[in-house]
Amino acid sequence: MSEKSFCLSREEIIELTRAHTRAGQLRMLRANGIRHYVDNDGRPVVTRAAVEGLPDKAQDDQPWKPNKGA
Repeated sequence: MSEKSFCLSREEIIELTRAHTRAGQLRMLRANGIRHYVDNDGRPVVTRAAVEGLPDKAQDDQPWKPNKGA
């Protein structure tokens, strides 16, 4: 694979968190404020943008606007 994937691999998450268990990985990510989500298997998923300091393209498309109708 020549191009990096959107999310860190399981091995990269282990390297980042220095934890081999899901609970340990999640604990470290939360403690350090690293944006992530948990997939259906209970594994943490971290985007490359969250750790490499790159802008998140998915969020850059739409500027924030207040919902005045609510």
